[in-house]
Amino acid sequence: MLFSAPGFWDNGEVNYSTACDIVLTNQRVMGYYYKSFPREHLFLDSLNLDKLTRVEFRQKSYEPLFRELLLSDGEHKVYLRTTRRHAEKLYELLHARANIEDESAAGEGTSTEEAEHPRQETRYERQEVRTSFESSSLGITLLFVGGLILEIIGVLFIQKLGISIGLPLCIAGLVAVITALAVRRQRTRR
Repeated sequence: MLFSAPGFWDNGEVNYSTACDIVLTNQRVMGYYYKSFPREHLFLDSLNLDKLTRVEFRQKSYEPLFRELLLSDGEHKVYLRTTRRHAEKLYELLHARANIEDESAAGEGTSTEEAEHPRQETRYERQEVRTSFESSSLGITLLFVGGLILEIIGVLFIQKLGISIGLPLCIAGLVAVITALAVRRQRTRR
């Protein structure tokens, strides 16, 4: 094991990311977790490093805590989200591994097998992802939670101070919650 860090693994097969350990070995990068309580559950997904065609470090301007790595082998795309420190380290290790392989292949020369089936180059990129805060996951969550809080405060004000003060807060909260749900639904359709 060369590297291990907590993070989120999103392979696009389900509508959510899986919280797991991101593990880098000399042959593959894996998402892994095991829990035994309340029932036994195992998650394991991996990509072979030899088949990687693209490694992209994605920095989102609206999400200051996490960074994202996009790994692709041509058939599958996996998004790894973890802290900036861990994402930088994983990106550097993957890039260094590729440089070492390229140097060793250049030193050995090309064999007849490599000449017939050349290994595809892995592209390493850095990208700044700019999206409006309103349509980001964090923005939608804040709008939803803020709407719920306004509704609760509105109900409390209706009970204590009267309907003329509490009802506008309840309506504003309801509008915020409906808007958050509509934006979320629109994002998942894209």
